Amino acid sequence: MRFATPLVPARLLRRYKRFLADVVLEDGREVVAHCPNPGAMTGLAEPGTRIWLEPNDDPKKKLKYGWRLVEHESGDFTGIDTALPNRALAEALRAGRVPGLTGYADIRAEVPYGEKSRVDFLLTGPGTGPACYLEIKSVTLMRQPGLAEFPDTVTARGARHMADLAAMAAQGHRAVVLFLVQRTDATRVAVASDIDPAYAQAFEAARAAGVEAMALSCSITPEAITPGAALPLL
Repeated sequence: MRFATPLVPARLLRRYKRFLADVVLEDGREVVAHCPNPGAMTGLAEPGTRIWLEPNDDPKKKLKYGWRLVEHESGDFTGIDTALPNRALAEALRAGRVPGLTGYADIRAEVPYGEKSRVDFLLTGPGTGPACYLEIKSVTLMRQPGLAEFPDTVTARGARHMADLAAMAAQGHRAVVLFLVQRTDATRVAVASDIDPAYAQAFEAARAAGVEAMALSCSITPEAITPGAALPLL
C-alpha cells in the first residue's frame, strides 16, 4: 500500500491528548500533527524521535499533517497508524499475497458479526470451504530486541473480538486473528500477557476453541507499507 501523498520527515516534540503531536519540520516550522494511534505507543513517542508525516490539503481537515512512521536510529521503521494495516491487508488479500488466506473470491470489510462487533474481513468463495472471519491486530510494541508484542495497553475490545471469533469457530466457520507487525526490526511475536491478562486469557481460550492465529511482518519505507513473510508466534 503506497501512501497517497509523499511523506516528509520531522522531529517529535511531544505527543499529547493521545491524538495530537507537536513536531518540527525540516525547515524549522513547528506544526501540530494528527496522531492516529490511541494506544500507549511505548518507546515510540520520545521527544526528539525522527518521524515521518503525510501532508494533506483537505479543507475539511483541521490538521494538515498526519503522523505515519517512526524512524529508529538503526534505520528500521515502525508504522504507527492503526488504520493502515487493514488497508494494506485488503490489497494483499485481493492480490493473493497473504500466506494461508489465498483463493477467496469475495473479500468484504467491516461485516457485522457477534453481538456488537464488525469483523475486519469476511472471506468467502467457491471451493474454499467455510466462510473465514478475519480479525487484524496492528502490532507496534517492542520491549525486547526482535520481540513484537500485542497489546500495548488493556483492550477490552480485543478480548471481545477473541470471544466473537471463538463463537464463529464453534458454528463451523473458519476464524483467524492475524497480527500484522508494523515494525521492520521484529523477528517474532507474542501476546503481552503482563499488560492485559484478560486479553491473553481470551486469546488462549479462542485458540482452544479452534481460532487460528497468524503473524506477518511488514516492509515499511516512507513510500509504502507492504505485508511480508510470516513470523513465528510464540
